[in-house]
Amino acid sequence: MPFAPAVTDLEQLKAHSALATLLAGNPAAVQAAKFDRDELTVWIEKGSIREACSILRVAPDCPFNYMCDITCVDWFPAEPRFEVVYHLLSIPNKQRVRLKAKLEGSSPVIESITSVWPAANFYEREIFDLFGVRFSGHPNLQRIMMPDDWEGHPLRKDYPVEGYR
Repeated sequence: MPFAPAVTDLEQLKAHSALATLLAGNPAAVQAAKFDRDELTVWIEKGSIREACSILRVAPDCPFNYMCDITCVDWFPAEPRFEVVYHLLSIPNKQRVRLKAKLEGSSPVIESITSVWPAANFYEREIFDLFGVRFSGHPNLQRIMMPDDWEGHPLRKDYPVEGYR
């Protein structure tokens, strides 16, 4: 069975509770949205990511009370180079939303969401360790997988296959 074409018009997507909540809370934070294959993705301005997560967590109609995952994508050589991806779930309403924030390659910094979901701590440390993305306001931003004296970030696409020599 073929999927319906992707919808990217914000006016058509306002019926989705997550997008409606974000637009009501801070419309300037929403850069774009896409509904494709029964999944909603919302691009958030990087300076507003913690606020957007806070708004969704306490939303009265559809609280996204579970942060499933945070990951990162390196789009090297394109700019903005990095995309930090947040997967959220509303357990009571059985709805999912994906938030994305784009970061420049020269200074990949985004606000930590550990104040919203303490479980974000280790995901953010992993992204810092493997991609070099810094999370401002993180309580303990240190390497978590690689040795402390390791040079570079091994999941970056420009990282040498056999490491630096």
